[in-house]
Amino acid sequence: MGRNTFRNIIIAIIVIASISIGIKKFDLLGLESPETIRNTAQLNQNVVSSRMTYGRFLEYLEMGWVKQVDLYDNSRNAIIQASSPELGNRPQTIRVEIPVGASQLIQKLKEYNIDFDAHPAERKNLFISLASNIILPILFISGLIYFFQNSENLGGTSGPSPMNLGKSTARFERRPDTGITFKDIAGIDEAKGEFEEIVSFLKEPEKYTIVGAKIPKGILLVGPPGTGKTLLAKAIANEADVPFFSVAGSEFVEMFIGIGAARVRDLFKKASENAPCIVFIDEIDAVGRERGAGVGGGNDEREQTLNQLLTEMDGFKENKGVIVVGATNRVDILDAALLRPGRFDRQVTVNLPDRLGRVEILKVHARNKPLSDDVSLVQLANRTPGFSGADLANLLNEAAILATRYKKSKITKKEVNEAADRIIGGIAGTPLEDTKNKRLIAYHEVGHAITGTVLKSHDELEKITLTPRGGAKGLTWFTPNEDQTLLSRAALLARIIATLGGRAAEQVVFGEPEITTGASSDLQQVTNLARQMVTRFGMSNIGPMALEDENTGQVFLGGNMTSGSEYAENIADRIDDEVCKIINYCEQKAIEIISDNRVIIDLIVEKLLDVETMDGDEFRKLLTTYTVLPNKNTPYQSKFN
Repeated sequence: MGRNTFRNIIIAIIVIASISIGIKKFDLLGLESPETIRNTAQLNQNVVSSRMTYGRFLEYLEMGWVKQVDLYDNSRNAIIQASSPELGNRPQTIRVEIPVGASQLIQKLKEYNIDFDAHPAERKNLFISLASNIILPILFISGLIYFFQNSENLGGTSGPSPMNLGKSTARFERRPDTGITFKDIAGIDEAKGEFEEIVSFLKEPEKYTIVGAKIPKGILLVGPPGTGKTLLAKAIANEADVPFFSVAGSEFVEMFIGIGAARVRDLFKKASENAPCIVFIDEIDAVGRERGAGVGGGNDEREQTLNQLLTEMDGFKENKGVIVVGATNRVDILDAALLRPGRFDRQVTVNLPDRLGRVEILKVHARNKPLSDDVSLVQLANRTPGFSGADLANLLNEAAILATRYKKSKITKKEVNEAADRIIGGIAGTPLEDTKNKRLIAYHEVGHAITGTVLKSHDELEKITLTPRGGAKGLTWFTPNEDQTLLSRAALLARIIATLGGRAAEQVVFGEPEITTGASSDLQQVTNLARQMVTRFGMSNIGPMALEDENTGQVFLGGNMTSGSEYAENIADRIDDEVCKIINYCEQKAIEIISDNRVIIDLIVEKLLDVETMDGDEFRKLLTTYTVLPNKNTPYQSKFN
C-alpha cells in the first residue's frame, strides 16, 4: 500500500467520524433530526411555513386558532396547523419548539379539543449506536494522532508537526555534496588551514592518536558578516566525507518550555548514532547568549536550551566523534562556559581579507565569468579595502548583470567600475543641469580632491564625479596604497583637513555668506573623528589617556567604566576645547591649501563640469601644471601643538 493511499484512508476515516459525531451532536442539541426533516417534507408545500415561540403558541390555543398539532422528537418539537384572522384566516404550518418541563401541554390540547398526534423517535440499531457513540470517536482521535505524527512521511506539509515539536529540525546529509571545496575558498588561509587539519584527523585519525592527540570537540568561527564562515562549513562538509548536520541557532528556541532542550538532546542523539560526524550550528549566538541576562531570572526557555547544549558538548555523558562547528559575528555576547576548552577547543577568527586576499577571492569568483583584457583584478582589489568575500562576489555579479544589460559578451572595465560605484556610492541618478548648484557642487568636490592630493599622509585620489549617487549630489573617492590597520596622528589630521576641504572651497571661492548646508555630513565626520583622537587615541594635550571605551562608548571615571556621559573635574570642558583646537587647525589648513591653489581650481572645475567624471590620474596631471605634488611615501609633518 502506497503512502498516498494510506493517507487517503486516514482522511476518509476522519471525515466519516466527523459526520457521525456531527449527527449525534444535532440530536443532543435538539435540532432537526433526519426523521423530522422527512416528515416535514411530506407536508403540503403550498402552505406557508414559519416558526413560533411557545408562549405565542399558547395564545393561539386560547384564541381557538390551532386546528391540529403533530409532536416529534419526544414532544420537543411540534408542527401545528393554524389559521388566524391576522393573516386573513389563511391556513399556516408553524413549527414550535416545546421547552423542557412543559408537561401540561397534552392536557391543554385535550382541554381545547385539539386534534393531535405524537410521532415516536426512530429507533436506532444497537451496532449503529455503538459505532456512532464509541467506535468512530475513538477512530477519529486515533486517526488524528497518527496523521500528525506521520504528516511528513505521508506527503504532508514540510513544517514540523505538532506531535514532533521536540524533534531536531537539523538537516542531515550522510554524504554531503555541497559543491564547495577548499579550492573555492581564498583570502582566509589561516582559517582554512585549521579546517584542513580537522578533515585530516577525520580521514587519518591514527596519525594523531599515535602521539596521544584528541580530535577537537568544537570549533567556533568568529568574524564579520560575509567573511566566509558558512562557506567554510560547506567546504568541510564536502571534504570530510562524513555525516553532516546543519541547523541555525534560532531553530532551537521556541515559545514552549522545554522544546529547545528537547531538540538539542535529539540532535546529539542522532549525531552520536552517526559518529564520526560534524554538527554545524549557524548563528550560535541566538542560543548561546550569556546566561543571567534574560527574562525570568535566568530560567527562560533560551537559557534552558543553552544548559542542555553545554551538557551535550561536555557533560557526564561524552559524545565521542561528534565535532561541533559554530559560527557567529557576536562572540562578545556568548556565555563563558560555552567558549571554554572542552566545548569549543578552538576559536578561529575569520577577518576581512587583506589586499592579497581580495585578489585571490576575486580570482575564485571570476572563474566562470568572461573578463575582458582591460579588467585588472589587482586594481579592483586595491580599490575595495574593507570588502568582505560576499561583497566581492556581489561586485562581480553586478558587473556581469551590467554586461548583459549592455548586450556585451565579456565583462569590461567599464562594467566593473560601475558595479563598484553602485556598491560603494549607490545607484547613479540623473546628472544635474548646468546651474549655480551644480557649479557649487563641483567646487565642493574639487576642494576635497585638492586637499587630499597635496597632503602627504592622505590616500591617493581615485575618482571625482558630479553624478548623483544615493543621497550625495557629488562624490570624491580616495584609495589607500595599502590596507590601513593602523592610522597615525598625521593620517587622521589629513583626513579631517580633506573632509573640510569642500566647505573651505565654498568659503574661499564664494565667500562666507554663500557657505551651504552641503557640508553637514562632513562636519559630523570630522567632529566624531576629532573626538576619538582626544578620548580614545590619546592624541591631544590632555595626554595619552583613554576616556571612552572603543567598543561601547562608555566613559571612564576615576579608573572605572560607567554608562553615564559626564566626566569628573571639568574634563568634559577640556575635551571640547581639544576637539575645537583640532578642528579649527584643520579648517585653517584646508583654507590655506584652497587659497594657494585658487587658480588651478577654476580650470579643474570647468573641465569637471564638461566631463562629469574625472579619474585620479587625469586630476593629478592637471594639478601638476601648477602645484608640485608630494611624495605620498613621506609622512606628513604636522605643526599642530
